[in-house]
Amino acid sequence: MHERPFSQTLNRLRDAGLRPTRQRLALGRLLFEGGDRHVTAEALHDEAQKAGCGVSLATVYNTLHQFTQANLLREVVVDSARTYFDTNIGDHHHFFIEEHGTLMDIAGDCLTVAGVPDAPMGTNIDRVDVIVRLRSTPPDE
Repeated sequence: MHERPFSQTLNRLRDAGLRPTRQRLALGRLLFEGGDRHVTAEALHDEAQKAGCGVSLATVYNTLHQFTQANLLREVVVDSARTYFDTNIGDHHHFFIEEHGTLMDIAGDCLTVAGVPDAPMGTNIDRVDVIVRLRSTPPDE
């Protein structure tokens, strides 16, 4: 049986309790139908424009935050000026290559975090995010 072009994204949105608007379907298809990836709102906006999706940058930001709240994406804050959205919502951490602004996944079982303090009263630890920052090694002179 042949599926409709947006059926995978449509089902994912419905399963997450999100109404499948035209914008959500278009952005969801760009995000989820190409495997795991890390994107900024600006990069997704550029990709959407090139694909002929007439969405504003504000709509892209709103949609990314809605997808994050619905547990379809994971927000990765690298620093105060850079936030990425990760389609891999499983247990993992990241390498961040400073010169390129690139995130790469580190499998969750490759890293052990010790000494995590108890959460304050009335809260629970949701997860621990580790970002290992990398720089290229200068060539020997």
